[in-house]
Amino acid sequence: MPSTPRDARLEGLAAQLPGGPSALCDAETYELTKELLGQVADRWTLLVVGVLSEGPQRFSSIQAVVTGISHRMLSKTLRCLLRDGMVTRTAYAETPPRVEYELTELGWKLMDLARGFAEWTENHGQDVRTNREQFDRERA
Repeated sequence: MPSTPRDARLEGLAAQLPGGPSALCDAETYELTKELLGQVADRWTLLVVGVLSEGPQRFSSIQAVVTGISHRMLSKTLRCLLRDGMVTRTAYAETPPRVEYELTELGWKLMDLARGFAEWTENHGQDVRTNREQFDRERA
């Protein structure tokens, strides 16, 4: 049976999937990319990273700046960032105990990506707003 244009498109897409001959990355990198995108695109991670870009911060300072984040969510977010090596945690032997969080070199690279996205938004935000308005008008 001869192949159709649809079959050819599907074969082309399949070739780009992890492990395929045209894949952008291997299956392991693909899975890690999906996982990290989910983490970075969550509601809190980039806000916490942004606060830490101002320098070492205590937990309560971060929570005061990131409006609306619960104690539990901040703990979870910091734990994920610590696990991935984007943040360090330093406990000082003082009374009362003091703990500070700080971006690592890897965390700063994430901050650079966030700044790039913010610049893109600044440069193209009006285009996005205009497109949204036009889309909504056409659907109304």
